[in-house]
Amino acid sequence: MINLIGTYECKVDAKGRLMMSSAFKKQLSSVLQEGFVVKRSVFQSCLELYPMQEWNLMMGKINKLNRFVKKNNDFIRRFTAGVKMVEMDASGRVLIPKDLCHFAGIEKQVVLSSAVNIIEIWDKDKYEKVIDDAVVDFADLAEEVMGNTDVDELS
Repeated sequence: MINLIGTYECKVDAKGRLMMSSAFKKQLSSVLQEGFVVKRSVFQSCLELYPMQEWNLMMGKINKLNRFVKKNNDFIRRFTAGVKMVEMDASGRVLIPKDLCHFAGIEKQVVLSSAVNIIEIWDKDKYEKVIDDAVVDFADLAEEVMGNTDVDELS
């Protein structure tokens, strides 16, 4: 499993090519040749960049769902909507498809933010707004999510 660290500001050119931060390139060096999957986020108007090995782990979980249950089929369809395979070119750029740029409102300034084993790709203004809006709620959220767990449950 990959554990990514960091938040970095980057730029996207007019063709949708994202210059990956050197810190993420270094952290992903062992899996760069496998490529990536980029998709819409489930909960936010951002994109998620999965290293291929992480995508394959996720698909393994999703493939266990019973497709004769309508809500499972609906979930799979929505989760994989707009999914694209992408690769990093020799210059360290990843081409983000236009439809996904449009979904996330990405035009020029972006923030790449680690989310454990994937990278979230945000329009910079949207990212700052989400982070600012979450400041008030974060203490309560941290207590609710992490405060009542046993240490053994997290390992």
